[in-house]
Amino acid sequence: MWDWGAFFHYLHSAYLLKGAGISLALSVGAMIIGLFCGTGAALMRRSRYRLLREPASFYVWLFRGTPVLVQLIIIYTGLPQLGIKLGVISSALIGLGVNEGAYLAEIIRAGISAVPRGQFEAARAIGMTRTTTMRVVVMPQALRIIIPPLGNAFNGLMKTSSLASVISMEELLRRTELLIQVQFKVLEIFIVAALYYLLLTTLWGFVQQRLEAHFSRSVRASDLSRRRTPQILTIDSALTHDAT
Repeated sequence: MWDWGAFFHYLHSAYLLKGAGISLALSVGAMIIGLFCGTGAALMRRSRYRLLREPASFYVWLFRGTPVLVQLIIIYTGLPQLGIKLGVISSALIGLGVNEGAYLAEIIRAGISAVPRGQFEAARAIGMTRTTTMRVVVMPQALRIIIPPLGNAFNGLMKTSSLASVISMEELLRRTELLIQVQFKVLEIFIVAALYYLLLTTLWGFVQQRLEAHFSRSVRASDLSRRRTPQILTIDSALTHDAT
């Protein structure tokens, strides 16, 4: 029978709340690793050099084509056989982060590709280096395209982090399972865990809305000029100068 007393008791359980905090921290850490891996892979895939494109394409193909659960098990139990010993936390962070990076690489690459080619050509025409072009001209425009799917990816990552329980990572799902083995309140505790995940994703939804609203603002020439040195013209100014 459903036990309302147990449900409300575990609804504010410090044990499960700590598990939710661990899940959130694990998701944030994995997302940071994923952003580094994804950005690097996206830029490598856009390179004109095959020695950079091919490894990045292989990385994306491999980690998008195999289950993250299998990847976690291989990292945690397989790498020690090669002399690489990682703890539970390190294995979970690396496994989730590297897997997430493969998906983020395609999101970032698509966002950069969506920037009009004329922006690259105009930047080259006024003498900007490739690095400066990406930092000052391309990425501010690409972020408006990248942020929505990036936010959805983090939303999914917070739920995917539950797979780390398979390698004994004591995040929310693992602590839920351990508590059930002691208290035998299966449905009540699982629903509490589901509500915690729902709360995390809902709060992130508000943060994502703020981020999207911020990056959806048009990038004005005056805003760009304050961020760069006086010697560097804005793209709009360069185009106007060429037209005249």
